Amino acid sequence: MRRKLFFLAAACVAILSCTKEKTDYEAEIDVVVPTYDEFKEAIHIHNGDYDISIEALNGTFYKGYNEIRLKITNSQTNEKKTASSATFFPIRTDREENNTSCPHQYDLAYITAENYFSGYVVFTHESSLDEQWELYINFTIGNKLHTMRQAITVQQQTNKNLNMATFTGKDNNQYVIALVSPQKPKVGENNLIAGIYKFNKPIIASSDDYPDPSKFSYTEVNDYTLKLDPRMPEPSMGNHSSPNNKDLTPQNDGLYHGVVNYTMTGNWTLNFIMLDQSGNIIKGTEVPTDFTPGVEGLKSELHIDILF
Repeated sequence: MRRKLFFLAAACVAILSCTKEKTDYEAEIDVVVPTYDEFKEAIHIHNGDYDISIEALNGTFYKGYNEIRLKITNSQTNEKKTASSATFFPIRTDREENNTSCPHQYDLAYITAENYFSGYVVFTHESSLDEQWELYINFTIGNKLHTMRQAITVQQQTNKNLNMATFTGKDNNQYVIALVSPQKPKVGENNLIAGIYKFNKPIIASSDDYPDPSKFSYTEVNDYTLKLDPRMPEPSMGNHSSPNNKDLTPQNDGLYHGVVNYTMTGNWTLNFIMLDQSGNIIKGTEVPTDFTPGVEGLKSELHIDILF
């Protein structure tokens, strides 16, 4: 009987401790989650007779997934110009003068109704003194090709719900997973959207002054499965998960869609296992399902942390 009473007392202490720690933790992270819902000009380029405006949400390039819009106007008349094609190519240079790129849509899609070109870029690094980004832009008007380059700044992504991960899979390929939505989750079930991209290893080194896009290209992965196991890893939360989650699968928009159920606000980890079209594990490990109050939860080797 005494052993039973001791167990009940200990359980009550653990529950009260969990509640207090959770309340303190929420007070500590009581910040407004930034959301971006308006496209604004992020960079302006003047090129002879034309002005090029590249817009992004909040008018800022962030580390992670960025939807972009490219608009061309006549610099003399301020008229919008229709180009037959436009390309978008980001290049990063590190302190050793090595060049790399990141997932991006090279051939931009023309949106006729709005008279602009649309695409995306997933910046894998922020700008710094040692790492700079440049954009190489081509567009064709009247059978004449216009080429330009412009230095840009990539900022830290302050919304952790839009975090990303880069890794090498068991197939020896380099991958990027970038969260696209939701920007601001709710308590309950949320549509979870992410992009998955694979680096195309170059076969022949380029010697051209202009970076060769074929040596820096990425492929949208469209036939994998991203198994999802969301958990709260904080010791006070005991590594608990939630019901009604759905794995992420590819859809017609080139992105992966699933469902994540957040039962409360706070620190969450999206644990993933990425499977190829044959069901082989490319990256990721299962996490223990034990409830472990007071102990930080283990994470998959492939995971993305979020906070809301």
